[in-house]
Amino acid sequence: MSSVMDSEYRSSANNSYYPPSTPVTAREAAIPAVSAPKVPWLAVGTFILLAGCLFAVYRWYLHTYAFDTGLDYFEPTFQTHWMWLFWTQITVLTACGIIAIPLLWFTRDRDLQNLAPDQELARYYLVLSVAALGSLIVVAGLGVFAEGDAAWHQLTIRDTDFTPTHISLQYFAIPSIALSLIIAFIWVHTRLPQFQNRLSLSMMILCGGPILMMPNIGFNEWGHTFFYMEELFSAPIHWGFLVFGWAAFALAGFVLQCLSRIKELTTLPSTVSAP
Repeated sequence: MSSVMDSEYRSSANNSYYPPSTPVTAREAAIPAVSAPKVPWLAVGTFILLAGCLFAVYRWYLHTYAFDTGLDYFEPTFQTHWMWLFWTQITVLTACGIIAIPLLWFTRDRDLQNLAPDQELARYYLVLSVAALGSLIVVAGLGVFAEGDAAWHQLTIRDTDFTPTHISLQYFAIPSIALSLIIAFIWVHTRLPQFQNRLSLSMMILCGGPILMMPNIGFNEWGHTFFYMEELFSAPIHWGFLVFGWAAFALAGFVLQCLSRIKELTTLPSTVSAP
């Protein structure tokens, strides 16, 4: 009976789970207990707070200076209040990409097949936390930047190549999302055994959305400047922006891939032997 109870509750992952009534052998007693991984609530909450502060400051800046100094790109006040922001954003995002991408690659885990199950599960908790956080940030960004740009066009009808709302949306929000997804793609494929030596199609589609949409930004500005003066939301020149929305649906497929692996890591195998 003792051998039956031992085999029934023995976990193939780390041999660390036993109910109080289960006899423990000398070999099993020598195995250290493994604590369950925790969701990084503190880090997620801190990042939400920082992102909220960034959105609030950016929204205040738009509300305060957009109509006073942002109506004409060729005015000196526009250069003073907006172009410094444009160049700062481009410089910071480029520097982050140049530093983060090689750093993630050269510090990758080279022994993923021997990664402890509890550590792997903790990484999946981090992935799902970041996915939830990213979803909130995208929704907030659409409200602060995309809807702000739409409202701007309803009032100014047509504008110059650079506008306050374009600097915030097309040269900050969209490139930030693209860079974040590229960094996430590299992290997932170098830190999770499930995706070692293989590519997640869902993750590829999700990352490709904002990247494929970015050429349409240039096409949109060029078209509006030379031959397409109307700012109708349904205009064909705007159709390329839908790629981002379609690609976002791939997040569901990636989450299902993660949940499938989490189920494997948290399911005790049935190894009951005959009495």
